[in-house]
Amino acid sequence: MIFSAPSGAGKSTIVKHLMGKFPWMGFSVSATSRPPRGEEKDGKEYYFLTSAEFSELIEKGAFVEYEEVYPGRYYGTLKSEVERIWGHGKIVVFDIDVKGGVNLKEKYGADALAIFIMPPNVETLRERLLKRGTESPDAIETRIARAAEEIGYSNLFDIVLVNDDLQECLNKAEAIAGEFYKK
Repeated sequence: MIFSAPSGAGKSTIVKHLMGKFPWMGFSVSATSRPPRGEEKDGKEYYFLTSAEFSELIEKGAFVEYEEVYPGRYYGTLKSEVERIWGHGKIVVFDIDVKGGVNLKEKYGADALAIFIMPPNVETLRERLLKRGTESPDAIETRIARAAEEIGYSNLFDIVLVNDDLQECLNKAEAIAGEFYKK
């Protein structure tokens, strides 16, 4: 299951909720070359790598997918991470940027369900990013500008789930996940 969205749309909140509800899901920890924010821990939210380490792994073909999301900032999914989760007999859950989500959907095709979490509007997105308190105003504006581009990819996903009411969105996400598991 692939969950993608512009930053601040609520995808991580939705994924965390589902992970707590369904034991048959395994969370895929992405790798990144950016430094940790706030209380993030290596191996939990991300595998934090240096740019050199990330580049070396790219050269070795260690990623299922990767993307330079911002200049000099790479994000990717390690093949070893997917294999680890499958080894436990679980469905892999990706909380991933939009281009990475499109790449994963192309790779796994009908075996994957790609869900785009749509923010209700840009102003709500800006408010959510400000409330996080983890980034500068310039960084937030960069994310807002990127969100407009990312929303244009929503038609490449199997399902578009609008997150304007969190509880309603969580309920819909649970139903979607349950149906996917049955298949």
